Amino acid sequence: MTAVIRPSTGAAYSKLLGVGGYRPKRIVTNEELCTWLDSTDEWIRERSGITERRWAGDDETVVSMAVEASRKALAHAGIAAEQIGAIVLGTITHPFQTPSAAAEVAYLLGATNAGAFDTSAACAGFCYGIAIADGLIRNGTSEYVLNIGVEKLTDFIDKTDRGTGFIFADGAGAVVMGPSAEPAIGPTIWGSDGSQRDVIIAEPDWVTLRREGGDWPVVKMQGQRVFRWAVGEMANVCRQALDAAGVSPEDLDVFIPHQANMRITDAMIRSLHLPEHVVVARDIALQGNTSAASIPLAMARLYENNEVHSGQTALLVGFGAGLVYAAQVVTLP
Repeated sequence: MTAVIRPSTGAAYSKLLGVGGYRPKRIVTNEELCTWLDSTDEWIRERSGITERRWAGDDETVVSMAVEASRKALAHAGIAAEQIGAIVLGTITHPFQTPSAAAEVAYLLGATNAGAFDTSAACAGFCYGIAIADGLIRNGTSEYVLNIGVEKLTDFIDKTDRGTGFIFADGAGAVVMGPSAEPAIGPTIWGSDGSQRDVIIAEPDWVTLRREGGDWPVVKMQGQRVFRWAVGEMANVCRQALDAAGVSPEDLDVFIPHQANMRITDAMIRSLHLPEHVVVARDIALQGNTSAASIPLAMARLYENNEVHSGQTALLVGFGAGLVYAAQVVTLP
């Protein structure tokens, strides 16, 4: 006789309950950067919109930064760590293949009942995490989920590389997600194109390094190819996310794209014909590109600057190495 499995039951919907960010202590200006990088402040601003970035010190790790951002998100949400049922942590820079950074974060927070795992979706990692957390809450696996994006990219970049040394930075952002009686997160539009894996890649891989030796792996990027892909494709992904959520550009209050490049953000705004009333996150100017951490960090800064408030409708989109992407419409916590 075939057993009948009881169907999973959870909340009707999920929502964002709180957000928090952690920025490393060290501020690196373009002027300081150009003392060792063959560039200028004017060139960096023109190409990326970055004026300064945050770099972590030796005492700041993927785990420690994630813990600090998570504590702020829990406080904002009014949720205790013991209530968290799962931790989804997006990162490409945790220096241990195993165990996961998420498991250590759970321990340090006191989230003793939480399942914990890392994801590797680079700059789309946070938006991937929202999709995963939404499913966990709605199918009854977890009531509350902590979704973290965190990177210490300065461990994995060549700081003298004129194409990448000025872009990447460090930091952590997190949101607490939980049950909702009404829709507050739209369907996630996501995808990947592994044929372009070489466009953004960390080399050499660990096996090659062990077999042949060589330098520590660093992120290498074909900047123009990434720029053309993001400008050409991501606005369409955003339109799909808006359509899936039944929201028009005029209905939006906030746009929080991955903080990759100010020119990419501006190109998406033009392509989407966003109204002037839409608040646009431009955290990259003072933070740099923090990959999986960039969207929650940008969201946290908008709150800190009193540019947004609870209940507003926001469009999120992340895109990067893989190549991978994800976008969804959410109600701000």
